[in-house]
This record gives sequence, C-alpha cells and structure tokens, in this order.
Amino acid sequence: MNLNLLEIKAFVPAKDYQKSIDFYHALGFNVMADFGNAAYLKYQSCAFMLQNFYQEEHANNTMMHLLVEDAQAWFNKIKELNLEQEYSTSVTDISEQRWGMLEFCLVDPSGVLWRIGQQT
Repeated sequence: MNLNLLEIKAFVPAKDYQKSIDFYHALGFNVMADFGNAAYLKYQSCAFMLQNFYQEEHANNTMMHLLVEDAQAWFNKIKELNLEQEYSTSVTDISEQRWGMLEFCLVDPSGVLWRIGQQT
C-alpha cells in the first residue's frame, strides 16, 4: 500500500483576477495553467490555485504561510517591488516571533494574508 503524499494546494480567492495574477507574477510565481476561473501558480516547489472567486469575508479570513530560507531577502524584494503602491497592498515590518520565526505579513490585493517567514 502506497500512502505517499505528492502535493496539497490551497485555493486563494481573487477580487480582480487579472490584478491578482499580475501581483503574484511580480512576486515570482509563474502561471503554469489558466483555466479562466482558476489559475495554477507555482514558484519553485510551491504552488497554489488562484480562483476567480471573491467573497469579502472569505478573502479577509484566508491566510497562507510561506516558509522561506531568508525572510529578510524576501522582505527586501517585496519592498523593492513597491507592491504596496502598485497593488494597494500592505506589508508589516519584519520581526522575530516568540515561536521561533523571523517573519512579516503581506496582504494581497484581495485581502488574503500571507505570513512569510523563516525558522530561526
């Protein structure tokens, strides 16, 4: 019996589908497939589905966690991309958390919160 897992993907809502695709592309995600109502986005070995669906309460309660090797480098990249002004998003300061993570938060154009961090 083979019970190996291969992948798990979250479906992330998009208020403005094309704007969200552009936002994630700016972050470095590639659109591997676009089905019109959902797109498969991938960056290295990490992937998720962006769905052409929006419900404010759902989007504002969706959280993703992106574990990276260098949170400071990601923070610097996001600040350099000027995403806050380009896409009306927000980025928190980077900080050391008591649970052993160096992390910051990025909110996408639809209100989805991404916690981006590294283990310390």
